[in-house]
Amino acid sequence: MNRFLMVILAASLLFSCGGSRRTPIADTPADSVDTVPQDTTEVDSLEMLVTDTPMPKAADELFDDFIFNFAANRNLQMERILFPLPVTRNGQTDSLDKKRWKTERFFLHQDYYTVLFDSERQMALMNDTSVNKATVEKIYFNTGAVIQYEFHRIRGAWMLTSVQTIPIAQNRNASFLDFYHQFVTDSVYQAESLHETVQFTGPDPDDDFAQMEGVITADTWPAFAPVLPEKMIYNIVYGEPSKSTGVIIFMMRGIANGFEMMMTFQQQNGRWVLTKMNT
Repeated sequence: MNRFLMVILAASLLFSCGGSRRTPIADTPADSVDTVPQDTTEVDSLEMLVTDTPMPKAADELFDDFIFNFAANRNLQMERILFPLPVTRNGQTDSLDKKRWKTERFFLHQDYYTVLFDSERQMALMNDTSVNKATVEKIYFNTGAVIQYEFHRIRGAWMLTSVQTIPIAQNRNASFLDFYHQFVTDSVYQAESLHETVQFTGPDPDDDFAQMEGVITADTWPAFAPVLPEKMIYNIVYGEPSKSTGVIIFMMRGIANGFEMMMTFQQQNGRWVLTKMNT
C-alpha cells in the first residue's frame, strides 16, 4: 500500500481496534455474493470519509490501492462492476444485476488480510503497475469453498468482471490449504510440521530500531507460534496464476497497525514444513 491509501489508513487508525502481535485473530463469518457481512460502525464511518474523498486516478495503477477504495466506497463499487455480472456456482452461471448486488467489504471489517505467494518474484507483482488482472479469493475452511472475485483493468480502470465459487480441492493451492487448516487447528501436527530449524527474523525487544535473527526449534516454538485464522483466509492473485513451485510464502499484513508477518513453507518429501518466519 502507498500514498493513495493514506485516507483509508488514517480513518482505520481512528476506528481500528489494533492489537499486539500475540493478539488472537477473529475469524470471518461465512458470507457469499448474495449475502452481505454485517456492517460495523467502524466500516460505516470509514465509508463516509472515503466517499467524501474521490479516489485519485493514479490509485488505479496498483491493485492494492484500488481494492481498498473499492471495498470502502459503496458508490465507487457500483461504478466498478461490469453488470450484468456473471456469477458461477456449482457449474451454473447466473447474471447478477445492480439490484441484486450486495456491497462487498472484503477484509475491511478486520484489521488484517492474508496473501499467498509461491516466490519472491510473485510477491513483487504487488508493486508492478503493468499488472492488469487480479483475483481476490475468500477461502472458507468450514464449507470447503473458495469464492473468487476476478478483476481486470479496462481502459486504465480496475473493474470486477466475474465471481465464481469452486471447491478448495480445485484451487491451485489445494495441497497447501489442506495442510494449513490442519496446521492451525492441530497443535501436535503443527509441531511436527516444523523444519529441524526454522530461520527467524524479528524486532529486537531491547532495541525498537533493530532486528534480531536466530533459529526456532520444536522446543522453543510455543514461545514464537503466532495465532492464525482457522475458519477463513483471503488470498490475492496478482496477474495470471503461476505454476506451483513447492513453496508458499504466507503473508499476514495489518491494515492500519503496521503489522506484517511472513511464514515460508516448503514441500519436502511430499509434505509441507515451515522453514522461515519473519515478523
